[in-house]
Amino acid sequence: MGKIENNNEEGEGDVKGSISKFPLNFWEMTVASTVVLGFLFGLMGVYLTMPASDYSFLKLPRTLQDLQILRDHLEDYTSDYTAQVLLGYCMVYIFMQTFMIPGTVFMSLLAGSLFGVFRGVALVVFNATAGASSCYFLSKVIGRPLATSLWPDKLLFFQNQVAKRRARLLNYMLFLRLTPTLPNTFINVASPIVDVPYHTFFLATSIGLIPAAYVTVRAGLALGELRSLGDLYDFNSIATLFFIGVVSVTPTLVSKNKS
Repeated sequence: MGKIENNNEEGEGDVKGSISKFPLNFWEMTVASTVVLGFLFGLMGVYLTMPASDYSFLKLPRTLQDLQILRDHLEDYTSDYTAQVLLGYCMVYIFMQTFMIPGTVFMSLLAGSLFGVFRGVALVVFNATAGASSCYFLSKVIGRPLATSLWPDKLLFFQNQVAKRRARLLNYMLFLRLTPTLPNTFINVASPIVDVPYHTFFLATSIGLIPAAYVTVRAGLALGELRSLGDLYDFNSIATLFFIGVVSVTPTLVSKNKS
C-alpha cells in the first residue's frame, strides 16, 4: 500500500510539474522578446514622426464603436500623413498576426473604410500574408512546445491530414484558408511543425485569404451601418467561401479516388 501511495504521489507530482512548467525555455523567450521589441521600436518611430496631438484614441479596437472612433480620427491624418498611417497600420496588423492577438478583423474593416476596396484588399492580403509568414518562421524556432501545450489533439489531426495529402498539399491548404475548418492562427503556428513547406504555405495564404478579405474590406465601406460582426457574413458570403473551398480541394479528392 505504501508503495502504491508513493507512486501515486510521484505521478501527481509529475503531472503538476508538467502543467506548471512554462513551455518556452530561455533562448526561445529571448527570440520572442527580440521580435516584440523590434515591433515596438518601429511603432515608436512612427509615433514620433506624427504631428503633436491627442492620441488617446490610438488603441487596438475591441468593439465596432472603438473602430468607428479610430476611423474618424485617422481620416484626418490619412491624406496629410499617408506614409506614417500606412506604416503604422502595417506594423500593427503584422504584429497582431505574428503573436496571435485577436482583432485583425477590425483592422481589415478599417482598411476598407480608410483606403477603399481595391487598395484595402491589397493592403489586408499583404499584411495578413506577411504576419502569417512572420508567425510561421517564429513558430519554426519556438512554436513546437506552445502548439503541443495548447492544441495537442488538433496538432495530431493536422499532422495526419498533411501526411495523407502530401501530393496535393496546396489544394488542401487552400481549402483550410478558405473555410473555417481550422483557425488561421492555428494553421500559422502548426504548419512549420508538421512540415508544410513555406512556398506552399505562402501561396495558400496569399491566394486563400483574398475572398474573406474582400468581404470584410467591402463591409468597411459602410462601417457606420454595422451593428455587430455577425453582419459581415450573410448566408451568401459564407456559401460562396465554402464553394470556393470545395472547388480547391476537389483535385485532391479526385486523385485519391482514382488511386
